[in-house]
Amino acid sequence: MTFLIDTLGCKVNQYETQAMTTLLQERGHCLAASPELAQVRIVNTCAVTGESGCKSRQAVRRAKSESPEALIAVCGCFSQISPEQVADLGADVIGGSGDRSAFVKNVERAFRDRETFIREVDDPLHRRDFEVLPAGGLTGRTRAMLKIQDGCSNFCSYCVIPYARGPVRSMSLADVSAQSAALAEAGYREIVLTGIEISSYGRDLKGEASLIDAVRAVSQAAPGLRLRLGSLEPRTATPEFCRELAQIPGVCPHFHMSLQSGCTATLRRMRRRYTAEEYYGYIANLRASFPECAITTDVIVGFPGETEEEFCDTLAFLETCAFAGIHVFPYSPRPGTPAASMAGQIEKSVKHARAAEAGRLAKKLARQYAERFVGRSLEVLFEQAEPDGRYSGHTGNYLTVLASGDNLHNVVKTVQITGLDGSYLCGTVQGG
Repeated sequence: MTFLIDTLGCKVNQYETQAMTTLLQERGHCLAASPELAQVRIVNTCAVTGESGCKSRQAVRRAKSESPEALIAVCGCFSQISPEQVADLGADVIGGSGDRSAFVKNVERAFRDRETFIREVDDPLHRRDFEVLPAGGLTGRTRAMLKIQDGCSNFCSYCVIPYARGPVRSMSLADVSAQSAALAEAGYREIVLTGIEISSYGRDLKGEASLIDAVRAVSQAAPGLRLRLGSLEPRTATPEFCRELAQIPGVCPHFHMSLQSGCTATLRRMRRRYTAEEYYGYIANLRASFPECAITTDVIVGFPGETEEEFCDTLAFLETCAFAGIHVFPYSPRPGTPAASMAGQIEKSVKHARAAEAGRLAKKLARQYAERFVGRSLEVLFEQAEPDGRYSGHTGNYLTVLASGDNLHNVVKTVQITGLDGSYLCGTVQGG
């Protein structure tokens, strides 16, 4: 059969789509050249916000419209928590956020018998085992994601993910090493450790391993590769953690630590487990061990009860932290979470105005960080050719660089940075 997969949401979903693609191809199926030629459309959904749920429903409708004769299969967090809504959209196969191998087999079974409707959605809160999926597999990629952890037990007041993904489960260190070695053998130049909440890696392994152990295992199994960490829970960045991390070869000086608000009162309503002042201490720890590292973050504006003063506190805090990049989100109620029924819901127009203002600040801070590196030489992993003939790639601190050269794909080169081209750095490849 021919298939296409549409993916919404986080890097974990991207990883799991990549894994399902590999599983389907290993079983003899092929990616369709176009929606019209797809016999199966798979939609891997997201439910992190109410807006994500809306986009997931739209994606299912779009798949049905683009491929009217295709079998429609839906998986992911939105179908995990709202399978009835997915059924109402006309899906032929419904899976949840777990057991991707079984979901792939259900898609095959339904394709053989188009009269069959299959719905298998488990209770994620009872999951105990980590599902090991194939890593890599997307032709032409230079950077591979490696999912080492699933689930979350933080229960922030705005988030449905603990209910959609279940408790913390971790990949064994043996599997971490084996998959990392396989990715190095396949020719990848960078591995990104990802998961729903990688800071909790190892908590279910009864003290046998921690995130530092996982990072060290990757570095030892794939020497010479860049190693980038996915999103960290801020409290992970203790002085000891940062010092140990800095001793591991290959670790990229780029750290994403979700802030969500720069106002401590708002953080308390969000049920985040740190104050704004404590958060600043954590990023200071990282900067002490990784000078000039890029710190990127997520911020939610317009959270229930957020006053104009609290919003201004957040803006001031963003400037104080001097982030290299900020993803700004207007708060979107997720039904079933405590925040959705809180008093003080903010008008949509106010939320979007605050998001626009925070977005302008984010662009300014990102440019200020990038400007620091003009005139310097940086190592760049080149990833793809651009329409203007140049190649684009990323530095260790995740700045995008444009440079001219021949056959630079999946090559690491030293680049002399000469200036900025819009939001990108540009420069000259050194040494031919």
